[in-house]
Amino acid sequence: MYLMVLWRSSLAAARADNFYYPPEWDPSQGSLNKFHGQHALRERARKIDQGILIIRFEMPFNIWCGGCNSMIAKGVRFNAEKKQVGNYYSTKIWSFTMKSACCKHEIIIQTDPKNCEYVIISGAQKKTEDFDVEDAETFELPADEERGKLADPFYRLEHQEEDLKKKKEAEPVLVRLQRLSDAKHSDDYALNKSLRARLRSQKKRVAEEENASRKRGLGIRLLPASEADSATAAKVKFSTKFDKNRKDKRALINAASIFPLSVSSISDKRLELESKRRKIAANRASSLLAGGFKPSSWSQGAVLSSRQKGASMNVRR
Repeated sequence: MYLMVLWRSSLAAARADNFYYPPEWDPSQGSLNKFHGQHALRERARKIDQGILIIRFEMPFNIWCGGCNSMIAKGVRFNAEKKQVGNYYSTKIWSFTMKSACCKHEIIIQTDPKNCEYVIISGAQKKTEDFDVEDAETFELPADEERGKLADPFYRLEHQEEDLKKKKEAEPVLVRLQRLSDAKHSDDYALNKSLRARLRSQKKRVAEEENASRKRGLGIRLLPASEADSATAAKVKFSTKFDKNRKDKRALINAASIFPLSVSSISDKRLELESKRRKIAANRASSLLAGGFKPSSWSQGAVLSSRQKGASMNVRR
């Protein structure tokens, strides 16, 4: 059983590679394709008797489909019928017939050996695309008239002198550019060394920034400070102690009663404050006359606190 399966698999592989010779084949019958009555290209050569070969044709430029007016981009591939329709001297002119995928419209394109390009015969229209020479960074090719004039030796001789003058004028610039290029690329070892040193310094700076951000508990790398960051930070204002006190005073005012205190209570408080001030002033004057020192704010606070404590003890007794 195993040998039977192995023989069948090898037989299938041989048929796929077209190396299988059946028992009824004889070398006098020719090749296998002749024996089977088929072409070597199989389905691609089904119209070979008409001189047509099926190939994969790639669109050389952008075109507009003539059936549905949709754009077919450059590089789209089709199964096209290739056939010879003429000659340009000894060069063959080939015609490619294909059907668009959008509407099955027939498109015919031919080669133009004279102008080295493709020409649309029917079924489509070439999309015109104009580019500026400076934007495309390309050279402007001479027109057909200029190409024809270049065949004239006198015209070529006249323009050759102008080209030589332009060359002499541009030669110092070219020489300077060549020198700069040679100076930059003369020592490959030095250039490689400087580049590696720059990369090492960059890696070190990135590692330091990552460590700094990690210490601050940030998951992102902080960039170095700049003048713009300093200016933006200077414009930011935070609330100060003055603002906090003002808010507290406003809160007390809003929480206080809207009715004013009586005149008698206000006058009693004022009299108490005046008597306290007189006592403090008398004590200061007596201490100075006795040769004492001027009490400081801390000592005054201590004296007042001791007096208050003595008063509270008397009240408790």
